[in-house]
Amino acid sequence: MSRLRSTILALALWVAPTPSHAQSMPLTGDLTVHDPVLIREGATWYVFSTVGKYIGIKTSADLRHWTDAGSVFADIPAWARQAVPGTEGIWAPDIAFVNGEYRLYYSVSTFGSNRSAIGLATSPTLDPKSKAYRWTDRGLVVQSTPQDDFNAIDPNFVADGQGRQWLALGSFWSGIKLFALDPKTGKPVPGTEPYSLAGRPAPATAPAAIEAPFIVPHGGAYYLIASYDYCCKGVNSTYYTVVGRADRITGPYKGRDGSSMLQGGGTILLRADPQEKQRYRGPGHAGAFTDADGTTWLVWHAYDRDANGAPKLRVGKLRWDETGWPVAEPID
Repeated sequence: MSRLRSTILALALWVAPTPSHAQSMPLTGDLTVHDPVLIREGATWYVFSTVGKYIGIKTSADLRHWTDAGSVFADIPAWARQAVPGTEGIWAPDIAFVNGEYRLYYSVSTFGSNRSAIGLATSPTLDPKSKAYRWTDRGLVVQSTPQDDFNAIDPNFVADGQGRQWLALGSFWSGIKLFALDPKTGKPVPGTEPYSLAGRPAPATAPAAIEAPFIVPHGGAYYLIASYDYCCKGVNSTYYTVVGRADRITGPYKGRDGSSMLQGGGTILLRADPQEKQRYRGPGHAGAFTDADGTTWLVWHAYDRDANGAPKLRVGKLRWDETGWPVAEPID
């Protein structure tokens, strides 16, 4: 490889550094999660995540002490077993309150394959004590096969400033995609073509390690959070989290330095903090929730060296600096 080509490739894969590091607030209770997302109903906070084979639920009254609250599914839906032969689990959910009901998007796949599918389940409430509590599976939303250049996992629902509804998704392959949704069904209109939001250039034989999109609208702009490098290796995980900003939900998303997320750019949002890295590694797969008072809370997982590398819940919040960029910070 020529020196010029090497330099161009290095620049394409470079992510602008940031002086900030993220630590979680102190947490107690049952903290084992992977791919967490956060929402509040009434006085109760809920985290949905990949736990075991299905989508696990954790609850808290104060964001600090967390209790196991079971799971959404008792088994993999029959349609999903047909769509993804050999699947053994349900992964990487997203949760949102839309049109008077809670929508839970979820992923079905097998590790390392893009024969994958995203499904949708709905419930009138998240409170299992309510008579209205009931998860109803709505079936397939988006599917990918080995003939596609994307991977239909890691869904994130988002509504834009005009009230239009979208689903971001993607893991490895050609990166992060965005589908426009029919607001009545929560599914793409047939024939809808996805937008490309982010990717990481890589040689033809190498994986392009990007996944876990989450779009946060704020101040008239849109912020795309994504995880780079590798999860799922315990304390050897190299996951870290970046963010880019765009004026339109469809992009282009760029880092603080102008680097394009379509070329592996962005600004680092989460990485192992110097004060934590002896214990917590590979912070990533972040999800955000903006509360009624305007506070945006952030959840992610990191691998706990003191627990044999188990993935543990971390919670902080996004502070918006004077230039409009998010900074992840802990809460005492």
